[in-house]
Amino acid sequence: MSPADIHPEWLGDRSFTRQHGSRFAYVVGEMARGIATPSMVIAAVRAGLMGFYGSAGLRPETIAEGLDEIEAGLGKDAPAWGANLIHSPQQPGYERAVVDLFLDRGVARVSASAFMALSKEIVRYSARGLSRGPDGEIMRTTHVVAKVSRAEVARHFMAPAPQKLLQELVAAGDITPEQAELARLVPVAGDITAESDSGGHTDNRPAGPLFSSLAQTRAEICSAHGLSPDLIRIGLAGGIGTPWAAAAAYQMGAAYILTGSVNQAAIESGLSLEGRKLLAGAGPADIAMTPAADMFEQGVQVQVLKRGTLFAMRGNRMWAIYQSRTGFKDCSPDEQKFIETALGETYAEAWSKTENYMQRTNPAELERAAGDARRQMALVFRRYLFFGAQWAREGEAARTRDFQIWCGPAMGAFNEWVKGSPLEALENRTVKQIAWNLLDGAAHITRMQAMRASGHDIPSSSFVYTPGLFE
Repeated sequence: MSPADIHPEWLGDRSFTRQHGSRFAYVVGEMARGIATPSMVIAAVRAGLMGFYGSAGLRPETIAEGLDEIEAGLGKDAPAWGANLIHSPQQPGYERAVVDLFLDRGVARVSASAFMALSKEIVRYSARGLSRGPDGEIMRTTHVVAKVSRAEVARHFMAPAPQKLLQELVAAGDITPEQAELARLVPVAGDITAESDSGGHTDNRPAGPLFSSLAQTRAEICSAHGLSPDLIRIGLAGGIGTPWAAAAAYQMGAAYILTGSVNQAAIESGLSLEGRKLLAGAGPADIAMTPAADMFEQGVQVQVLKRGTLFAMRGNRMWAIYQSRTGFKDCSPDEQKFIETALGETYAEAWSKTENYMQRTNPAELERAAGDARRQMALVFRRYLFFGAQWAREGEAARTRDFQIWCGPAMGAFNEWVKGSPLEALENRTVKQIAWNLLDGAAHITRMQAMRASGHDIPSSSFVYTPGLFE
């Protein structure tokens, strides 16, 4: 074999593709609330990729409909796909209902996101698929792919499940004693996705330091628990929108790469055409951090598209007002005018709608807000932030300036790279074309670097890769 023989199928960890049944070590990541649609998952699998359905935040019955569509498109027990399980402590019972659905429907892979520690439900899902094979080896039929941006969170998923949690699950009849025993011998998750500077919820972590931190954590955890490091694969996500970024990830030792923002502009995306047009015009710096709807009061932020919208600016001003005021009546006339302009209605109307919604979905939270004007204002602001994403998905023309579009710098880098090529046109941006160009380009760059490292005189111009359309 010579460096000239490097192919896209060879990038990443072969055990990943064997385990999950994909042709390439490439994941089309889940994008919440159905932006990663069932059709996106189907297209990904048919292109030899692994795909995750963006089921986070959807009602269980809506998720079930999406699973029906995926099964109809790929067939029963098709490999290389899964769905998203998001940690939802603010919605009691939701996480359990989704895990029940996944287990009942035989969803073999779950991408776990927003977990800061293990919950009973993610441990239940992981343990329920464990059994002994004919040769005594431990087999898995439920695979957890944990998305993390901190080593302290990764530790929970890399280690075997805590005995206390397992005992509670056995006592509740959620897993068998044998499954609990096997769960003490293997990691909770066999795949860990290092989430660097991505769209949506992000810690804005640089890819290099994060990946090396997780690699060191894996070594420590495996040594402490007597595990083989080969039981845990580490992939890389965030900022991957060009072949150079993809090649760098694989060269770093990533078992697989995961793309997100660039797929949001694909034709299979659940984002509206108006939202996808805004993404196609973005540059690498056209992004901003703004408060997250689900954790507004805690000051948690998400990374969103800035160009063409006022959402980030309005969200940040709402946060500043929340920090300094005791309620809407305490706001200055200018602040009150800003709030009602952003809401598109009077504050009283917005609170009435918020109150009705919370009464149906989270009456305990509404009760805590009774008589507390500041908490009520936070709920109104959370409603605005929530609807920003919905308006973007639905293409609400009157609210274009309030679109919340989760976006990382990869989107702008991708747009710069494809400018003047067939992929500049939105109608050519399919999951397959995006992925195959990134993979083929990464293989080309890896090949050039291998030749350079082998002593060949390879000029810088040889590292250029121009995208095109694959058959």
